[in-house]
Amino acid sequence: MDLAKRIEGMIAPTIKDLGFEIVRVMVVGSHSPRLQIMAERRDGTGIDVEDCATISRAISAVMDVEDPIKDAFTLEVSSPGIDRPLTRVKDFATWAGFDARVEMAVAVEGRRRFTGRLLGVGENEQILIEDEEGQKFALPFADLQRAKLLLTDELIAAATPEQTQ
Repeated sequence: MDLAKRIEGMIAPTIKDLGFEIVRVMVVGSHSPRLQIMAERRDGTGIDVEDCATISRAISAVMDVEDPIKDAFTLEVSSPGIDRPLTRVKDFATWAGFDARVEMAVAVEGRRRFTGRLLGVGENEQILIEDEEGQKFALPFADLQRAKLLLTDELIAAATPEQTQ
């Protein structure tokens, strides 16, 4: 199991107890590494700076006890942002109707990269996407390398709270 997955397993219960959910855990670099944690509220709403500080303090305590990174490291806690990474099956259902870029570890129909409209999740955790030419694909989530939403006016409008007059 890679280091990021081990760390995610260690910190997930603590983050859940605080009312948040992990979006992504990454360890970047080997000499003086950065531990990057993206989190959101369990209801899918974003987090603010105070939330990041709360999560950071809680994670630091777990990391001090478990000590999975032997060298000094930098901890970064953030929200996934508007053009967020899609890392869980539920993300593809939640963000259906929006544009995304998906990169597969294993080629599907001779392609590894797909850009288009998310159509949701199909049988057996298949990511459903329609490309710019209208061709539809069912991509196995298990073979996903990375995916993220594309910043569009539509996504910005959906993420912006409505103004009341």
